[in-house]
Amino acid sequence: MQSIDKILSKVQKPTRYTGGEVNSVVKENAESLIRFAFCFPDTYEIGMSHLGMKILYSMLNSRDDVWCERVFTPWVDMQEQMREHGIALFGLESRQPITNFDFLGFTLQYEMSYTNILNMLDLANIPALASERGDDAPIICVGGPCAYNCEPLADFIDFAMMGEGEEVLNEVVDVYKAWKEGGKKGGKIKYLEDIAEIEGVYVPMFYSVSYNADGTVESIRTNNSHAKEKVRKRIINNLDDTFILKNIVVPFGEIVHDRVMLELFRGCIRGCRFCQAGYIYRPVRQHSRECLSDAVDSLLNCSGYDEISLSSLSTSDYTELEQLTNILLEKTEKEKISLSLPSLRIDNFSLELMQKVQKVRKSGITFAPEAGTQRLRDVINKNVTEENLMKSVSMVFGGGWTNVKLYFMIGLPTETHDDVAGIADLANKVLDQYYKTPAEQRAKNINITVSTSSFVPKPFTPFQWAPQDNMESLMEKQALLRSLITNRKITYNWHASKTSYLEGVFARGDRRLGKVLMAAYKNGCRFDGWDEHFKFDAWEKAFEQSGIDPNFYNMRERSYDEILPWDHIDIGVTKKFLMSENEKAIHEQTTPNCREKCSGCGASCFGGGVCFE
Repeated sequence: MQSIDKILSKVQKPTRYTGGEVNSVVKENAESLIRFAFCFPDTYEIGMSHLGMKILYSMLNSRDDVWCERVFTPWVDMQEQMREHGIALFGLESRQPITNFDFLGFTLQYEMSYTNILNMLDLANIPALASERGDDAPIICVGGPCAYNCEPLADFIDFAMMGEGEEVLNEVVDVYKAWKEGGKKGGKIKYLEDIAEIEGVYVPMFYSVSYNADGTVESIRTNNSHAKEKVRKRIINNLDDTFILKNIVVPFGEIVHDRVMLELFRGCIRGCRFCQAGYIYRPVRQHSRECLSDAVDSLLNCSGYDEISLSSLSTSDYTELEQLTNILLEKTEKEKISLSLPSLRIDNFSLELMQKVQKVRKSGITFAPEAGTQRLRDVINKNVTEENLMKSVSMVFGGGWTNVKLYFMIGLPTETHDDVAGIADLANKVLDQYYKTPAEQRAKNINITVSTSSFVPKPFTPFQWAPQDNMESLMEKQALLRSLITNRKITYNWHASKTSYLEGVFARGDRRLGKVLMAAYKNGCRFDGWDEHFKFDAWEKAFEQSGIDPNFYNMRERSYDEILPWDHIDIGVTKKFLMSENEKAIHEQTTPNCREKCSGCGASCFGGGVCFE
């Protein structure tokens, strides 16, 4: 065990590094125990808020033969102290260096965290390149939404898990246990060959990629007989039959989402054309209200939290929402525990429901029209109208709410300046709706917040072929909105276009970007998602050093017959369907949600779920 206590007094928020929190798992180390480090490539506060980490940490530690520890990216002050005192990156539970662990599993939630992965390996004294790691080095694996195109990280990882991790993670650990007990015969390659045959496991080194003269992908071929031509994602058909989270670690300090999170369902019926999660997590599968009611009792009892948040891509689409909230309110009202419902739809907003769940604590209301005009909302298949929004905000203002947030995107395919101006126009109409509300019903003060993020085309969406808007255009659109939003009761926030630009490069990148990542890290890039640490000039230098034009990856339109870097990954939703949706976007045509009519996306191939064919 490393002694880190001597440096904790020299850093901000030392509780990020102490471990020992309530419900954290400490096991007696033994040679037979498989050591798994769940690595989150960002700060403790962000990582500890991640529901996936909570589930897999608890699941792995429920096994007698595995000890899963948490590892987060130390803040810059802690990194300086660790390097000065020769302290290697460690697991929070044991404080032991992760160098000798069996697995380091990184969750890929955001492309701008990739340099943090290299940083964490460096802090652990582990070679970043897979080709430079021997058989005794930890196995490096990844999962999460960005793993569906992990090609920019192909040089650094041993394998990726596509889809939901509860089953596949147990399977790769079982194979590792047998391989370890057998004396690791055949070396790491033999282990990777064995797990390559598990559905959902992708081993990048078992695939060779060649390129055309114009830089596009010529072919993606297997080079090992154990590798599959197509790697199919894993899903859990019956969520109630899988591992149910009933115990969580309670942090000493405040984290981003400091509450009990209750997962309602996975997937989404809506089909918004910009939303990667809406396609990669299909089909919809939901927990029963009985299962959730049982889980929430355990989670509240073990944590002492006074807030529950219902987690999903579209909470109001949970078919048992009214019954579940009634059950939860019976548990929470008398204990003064608040209940929050994020991700509500504009077109089926229920004031009665919001009034019920916010009896304990009335927070703001958030709506996501996404685009300022109906034309553009049809392009992205949002399937909500201005009338839906006005009806919803009218109910909100009549119910006494004073804080309303409106989320939009700029840079969407086919967007014009009229569409951008429509955002300001819609915000003003929302404000007008407040003044139309009878004075005796509305609250005295009103604050409307308009937030815009920059659209980034993502793999496995209908817009995966689209060019990304350039930085100059995005900044011009932000300036236009600033000039149009003049009422002091409306606040405008926007996301920096330079980070969106880089996110777009790596979202649809290929293996050649690995050398850019390495160069950027050597140039000092890390915590790229944090404005105060983002170094765009260092990234520009990295591209120049690597001889790669970033515009190739995000500024050009791709043809339907181009081989995409992720074409050997199968999410169930067919490429033919995505092409059809892109064509409908071009012609401003909408597609009904899955409960109205099945559109034949292909996700029914998994069985179960909500597919109506």
